[in-house]
Amino acid sequence: MHILIAGGSGLIGKALTETLTNNQHCVTILSRNPSQVHGLPKGTKAILWDGRTPNGWENIVNEVDAIVNLAGNKLAGGNLWQILTQRWTHNRKLKIANSRLDPGAAIVQAVKTARQRPKVLLQASAVGYYGDRGKSILYEDALPGEGFISRLCQDWEASTHEVEKFGVRRVLMRIGLVISLQGGFLPVMLLPARFFACSHMGTGTQYISWIHLHDTVSAIEFLIGKNDAQGIYNLTAPQPVTNAGFYKVAASVLGRPAKIPIPGWGIKLFLGEKASLVLDGQRVIPVNLHQAGFRFKFEGLKSALQDLCDTN
Repeated sequence: MHILIAGGSGLIGKALTETLTNNQHCVTILSRNPSQVHGLPKGTKAILWDGRTPNGWENIVNEVDAIVNLAGNKLAGGNLWQILTQRWTHNRKLKIANSRLDPGAAIVQAVKTARQRPKVLLQASAVGYYGDRGKSILYEDALPGEGFISRLCQDWEASTHEVEKFGVRRVLMRIGLVISLQGGFLPVMLLPARFFACSHMGTGTQYISWIHLHDTVSAIEFLIGKNDAQGIYNLTAPQPVTNAGFYKVAASVLGRPAKIPIPGWGIKLFLGEKASLVLDGQRVIPVNLHQAGFRFKFEGLKSALQDLCDTN
């Protein structure tokens, strides 16, 4: 298959590209800076786009079997300094939203005008769609929550809805905290466990719905190839944990004590509204993935973190 990835230079995009090419698929990446996309597998192409229009890459849509839309600026920030200092001002939230909605609109336009349309579009979203839901168990049919992240995810999902009018199968992927030491938010979350013997953040009762990077990529490839897969899929491991449970497992794997809590008020004072990334929680279960026949390699957090530590 020929697969087009928007947002292919991010954590998931890089791993997905490597896996797809290893499995004999052809991959083309849309990038705002193709010259800075290094280490691509042999045969993979990076094509320039502006993130807003199909100008310059619209013809490639006639050649692809699937589109995976992962495009979007990182919610927390692109590096540790930004994560710790960059607050969600009005302008920052607008940039975050536009970085998701504009690519979606561009993809819809490209599909609309294509002579030969792709068979499937996989649209990224996040478990933040459900909002802060306490201990409630959340399946794919759960209602959306409230707050900036929930509204953002709702709009993100809706940005490509129109491709269904053109006969394109569409899959929505509500992705949890991706477990990887190569990027994403996990390395930042592990810092307190490494240096401050953190036992939990906030109350510690908020749930973390996580997924190993390996399973994230495997699930995406699975959904691309499963012709009857359509609609919403929670891309999360089947065993979510509380924040306190996360740090207990992390401390065990890292060989650190876990004694000192970080109060929620301190996190809010430091990060402002962005503190919701660690203080809000969702207890999400991947029912539709299970029913579709997907099998996780890492169902429990301890085995997932241990795998990362062994690998690195």
